[in-house]
Amino acid sequence: MDETVIPRPVAPSLVVQGSSARFPVRRIYCVGRNYADHAREMGDTGRERPFFFAKPADAILNVADGTEGLLAYPSVTHNLHHEVELVVALGTGGHDLTVDQAAACIWGFAIGLDMTRRDLQAESKKTGRPWETGKGFDHSAPIGPLHSVKDTGLMAAGPITLSVNGQMRQSGDLSDMIWSVPEAIADLSTFFTLQPGDLLFTGTPAGVGAVVAGDHLEAAVQGLGKMRIRIG
Repeated sequence: MDETVIPRPVAPSLVVQGSSARFPVRRIYCVGRNYADHAREMGDTGRERPFFFAKPADAILNVADGTEGLLAYPSVTHNLHHEVELVVALGTGGHDLTVDQAAACIWGFAIGLDMTRRDLQAESKKTGRPWETGKGFDHSAPIGPLHSVKDTGLMAAGPITLSVNGQMRQSGDLSDMIWSVPEAIADLSTFFTLQPGDLLFTGTPAGVGAVVAGDHLEAAVQGLGKMRIRIG
């Protein structure tokens, strides 16, 4: 290994359900407004072409099965929002993929939260600036254990929910996605050459809202169990 002038950063990785091996993460992509009800609550309608944004790979907060992760309330915001999402991990990649080729790239799935500093995101939208301060902050991507697609199948349908302090906030179905998982991957591959280790957050159903310090969040996707975090 080549000598470096500073210590090499530790590569982000995900816990894999039922294995001591881990899944190394290269990039995190996210689909914006991929559920019709959430698109409407954010002011959009129709089946427009999906749009994408990114989070840094080291924004991951690993939440082990059966534990409660701790997410420190981030700085410079007074409006931290939850967005429960199905996360897709790619085992292979490519450019300009067909929908069938995109489906074949999938290694597995996990529960994720796209935590958002909504006030900073709103200001960015208003001024036409990038979203990184609202979307890409430290630990803005809590993710539960990764499950192999061999065990889950392609996960085209099934409940996806999020409760806060025992009260249901978000409740939808994976079949409600405007763009299916393979369709979203295929479209993303027209913009970027996808690689093994890439993740895709696939959008959130309606009901996003604010959380405060002390709140307990429980996210669930049928077939993937539950993921719990506490806002510190």
